[in-house]
Amino acid sequence: MAEPKNKEHLDTDSRRQYVNFVFYKVEPVWRRLPAEDRKRGKCQFIDVVRTFEPEMLVIPYSLVGIRGDCDFMLWRIGYDLPKFQEMTAQLLSTDLGKYLATPYSLLAMTKRSTYVRDHRHADQEGTRLRLTPGKFRYLFVYPFVKTRAWYRLTQSARQGMMSEHIEIGHKYPTVRLNTTYSFGLDDQEFVVAFETDKPEDFLDLVMELRHAETSNYTLRDTPIFTCVHGELAEVLDLLGG
Repeated sequence: MAEPKNKEHLDTDSRRQYVNFVFYKVEPVWRRLPAEDRKRGKCQFIDVVRTFEPEMLVIPYSLVGIRGDCDFMLWRIGYDLPKFQEMTAQLLSTDLGKYLATPYSLLAMTKRSTYVRDHRHADQEGTRLRLTPGKFRYLFVYPFVKTRAWYRLTQSARQGMMSEHIEIGHKYPTVRLNTTYSFGLDDQEFVVAFETDKPEDFLDLVMELRHAETSNYTLRDTPIFTCVHGELAEVLDLLGG
């Protein structure tokens, strides 16, 4: 029998990633600080993110003018959960971080879906353990919970409904889905993140999915966050300082 591989020698693609969508809201008083103080805080914040980029993927998005309870979001993906805590502690200790609240933070992991094993194409959503996001302008994120009745259905019944669900998704190739799993990690069961350059296609996709049979087994799929991708400096400048 071959020796078991040490964790450090595992192929990166065979390990499951931690995925975190952390949303921030800046206190209005921050905007009344002197411009020099605001600039220093933003530079400190950017420096912390850059420090952790070799260990995790960090993709910034703005929600300014879109939601009233969030100003920006960091989509963080990595293999070491304590690093998320370490990074957050350092971010909050910056001169900008001292004025930030965290209204939402959604935690999940990657996992291969049981519904796409016989339904594969290149980079098929559901077969990936490693996410490669950040290539599209818009991101739509929401936590998702199914009813308990869903889990009492047979595998074949669920597969039939999910096959319909998947076929509807394939009608909208401009929308890329990233499904992550939160069972036992957070309040939701899934966090879904849709990337696209065409928000109108995402709207049409969601409307059509309302007619799918799987919709009968949705317990909760809110709040929904519309996020606009940008460089971190650009995202922070949109805070109004």
